[in-house]
Amino acid sequence: MASYWFESDSVSLEVGGRTLTIETGRMAKQAAGSVVVTYGDTVVLVTATSAKPREGIDFFPLTVDYVEKFSAAGKIPGGFFKREGRLSDREVLVSRFIDRSIRPLFADGYRDETHIVATVLAADGENTPDIAAFVGASTALGLSDLPFLGPISAVRVAKVDGQLLVNPLPEQRAESSLDLVVAGSRSAIVMVEGGAKELPEAEILEALQFAHGEILRQIEVQEQLIARRGVAKREVAVPEEDTALVERVRARAEAPLREAVQIRDKLQRYEKIKEIETEVTAELTEPFRAEKVSFDSLDAVEARQGAYRSLTRNVKNALHDLRSQLMRGAILDTGTRIDGRRPNEIRNIACEVRVVPRAHGAALFTRGETQALVYTTLGSAREAQMIDAMTERSEKRFLLHYNFPPFSVGEARFLRGPGRREIGHGHLAERAIQMVLPDEEEFPYTARVVSEVLESNGSSSMATICGATLSLMDAGVKLKAPVAGIAMGLIEEGDRHAILSDILGDEDHLGDMDFKVAGTRDGITAVQMDIKIRSVDWKVMEAALEQARAGRLHILDRMEEETTAELAGLQAREELSEWAPRMEVIQIKPDRIRDIIGPGGRVIRGIQDTTGAKVDVDDSGQVTIFSPDLEALKRTRAMVDELTQEAELGKVYVGKVKRITDFGAFVEIFPGTDGLIHISHLAEGRVERVTDVVAEGDDVLAKCIDIDPSGRIRLSRKEALADATQEA
Repeated sequence: MASYWFESDSVSLEVGGRTLTIETGRMAKQAAGSVVVTYGDTVVLVTATSAKPREGIDFFPLTVDYVEKFSAAGKIPGGFFKREGRLSDREVLVSRFIDRSIRPLFADGYRDETHIVATVLAADGENTPDIAAFVGASTALGLSDLPFLGPISAVRVAKVDGQLLVNPLPEQRAESSLDLVVAGSRSAIVMVEGGAKELPEAEILEALQFAHGEILRQIEVQEQLIARRGVAKREVAVPEEDTALVERVRARAEAPLREAVQIRDKLQRYEKIKEIETEVTAELTEPFRAEKVSFDSLDAVEARQGAYRSLTRNVKNALHDLRSQLMRGAILDTGTRIDGRRPNEIRNIACEVRVVPRAHGAALFTRGETQALVYTTLGSAREAQMIDAMTERSEKRFLLHYNFPPFSVGEARFLRGPGRREIGHGHLAERAIQMVLPDEEEFPYTARVVSEVLESNGSSSMATICGATLSLMDAGVKLKAPVAGIAMGLIEEGDRHAILSDILGDEDHLGDMDFKVAGTRDGITAVQMDIKIRSVDWKVMEAALEQARAGRLHILDRMEEETTAELAGLQAREELSEWAPRMEVIQIKPDRIRDIIGPGGRVIRGIQDTTGAKVDVDDSGQVTIFSPDLEALKRTRAMVDELTQEAELGKVYVGKVKRITDFGAFVEIFPGTDGLIHISHLAEGRVERVTDVVAEGDDVLAKCIDIDPSGRIRLSRKEALADATQEA
């Protein structure tokens, strides 16, 4: 036994041309399950643990934490404390992906608090640790006694030059038209997250099928290790269904619930369902509460209270199941949804832009009972977000933040900072819009989009995408194409199924799939999918993608119709809002940078103090002017032009004589630039002495007649006067 405690075991396979190794028995052995996953020189430790069972829990308390340690990449964290703080957005997104993939795969009735921790121990900058973390989470659960119905696995898929690649390297991802992370079991895909550069539905489906083939290979090696080192799964006591109670609930509540689930207004429907639940629960538990019992001990009292709570919980569960059966049955039997729509119908859509003053761009997008007010704010490159990640430091110049206040669903609770859901929804919308942003050279602003969800019944993240498109266009950002998003659902019972477009909150909660697709008229830019059942047929998946495409095109048509007066043809405004800052980028010769900066930076500070604009100059000679208004921009541009202008052949200048010699006069035609007027070009006829025509300090007309290869300028007063006479 002692020797076994220190024995390790591992399995390996080639994935994407690199070796993926899963090892157990060497680290974190006191966890219920633990593995170390090595992929290239990237190493991730993943552990699975659970707490002791607690009575009365009616949900599954699962927590997944993916943690990137800077020491894994040989870095010291930035900031004052030099220590990792709260999870970054990337860590949250990876944690969410693992959580949503494994959560449906625990045995029914399992309610023990469970914690999955994936800690990055080494990062090579080439093999992303998120995939290793996912493989480790599945294997650690498989090795433990936790009732996990896996294994599952995940891969990242890219497409470069028409070829699909698994777990691409960073340089391949940069060139790819596709970036998907796909998780799956033996039987089906269970989770998809990613984006594409306007790829058609058929190519997305091909990528999912390709990913599933790679996933099956990884599942096989997990099963080998689990078979050798896994332990017996703990038994989960699934409460036996009280068929008599279920029938009593059905007899009492079926008729009123059938009417309630067809109420179209969300809050009225919820109020009626709650009213029915309260009445039925009180009625069915009344005999229990009214029964006169004498208790001779505290244990008897607690047992009685526990029995009452159990009965109440069972009644509510039966009501929930009945509600689900009625909603799903109505859709499959009659093709009619909760709000009366057919499966492929989209709710009414209304759009407005410039809905509030002063914002650089603002749009209000309403679809049924879902509404998002989306702002766009433009800033300079200095306002880009610095990302201090584990393996790199970068700047982020497009930000999309999603806020979900409690009043949007009629609730009263404290406002808190963004949670994992808000971060995930914002990232999905950001990915969808990122694909159509103009190039940095064309639009050198930092742009921040903020979605304030005002109402929610259905996908507010997809409403955010639609509102973001309108808001950016309202701000004058020339997107490559407008983007819309739609949330799809699925109801499946046996051989029957219904694909639902633009799902309601109830259809998401009681349905079998949540499939969000965003894109342009030409193709998909972002996709996210959660499967809540064991498998979905590929034909159903293909049909769902096609129905989503039709819905997306309908939404884009409505967006265009609703904003035709302001954004004709769904095109960005030609001019920025009067409240938006102005930016201009000009190129100067690198050897003229010193003229703008000045000694000790005095010149550039003087320009900024005078105009209020910000001026940035890089080593290549690119000058970026960022101004709060157009007038200040023009003044700053004029000052920069004056400092860096170059002499032009044939142009006439009014210059000042700076120095006189025997052979001519040196004239400053603009600050920092002098030219020579030779004595022979001072005037018509012979000039004996330069001082007979000009003196130091005189203002003279001078025409540029030559610039030699070394940059020396020859001027002519004689020709400038002749040109002036002809014009007169």
